[in-house]
Amino acid sequence: MSLISLDETITISFSVSDRHATAQWFSDMLGFETLYHADEAGWSELQTNTAGVTIGIGEHTKPAPGNCVPVFGIADLDTARQKLEQAQVKFDGDTDVVEGMVKTATFYDPDGNAMMLAQDLTGG
Repeated sequence: MSLISLDETITISFSVSDRHATAQWFSDMLGFETLYHADEAGWSELQTNTAGVTIGIGEHTKPAPGNCVPVFGIADLDTARQKLEQAQVKFDGDTDVVEGMVKTATFYDPDGNAMMLAQDLTGG
């Protein structure tokens, strides 16, 4: 039995220099559909051809090459984070909240690989 219970979604997150161009590339090359561009948050999401799996692209002026962070959906991020911290899992700073959109927290596996938990705050 696992320490926390994830939902059935995963977002594969990349940092890019131009979200709109990257979204178009994913559409043209792989047939992914753009779900939305949240320009105020510097974030876009695309639906892959796999149920429950999306691509998230965050805009940064100097994205690091090869950066990929799996983002696991979860119903109650605060409780999950507390359980993981009690098990000595390292988190990167505080939980981030974009009101009405999402709550996220980055954490690391024993080898320092970044992962993220995300709680949907849209009510959808």
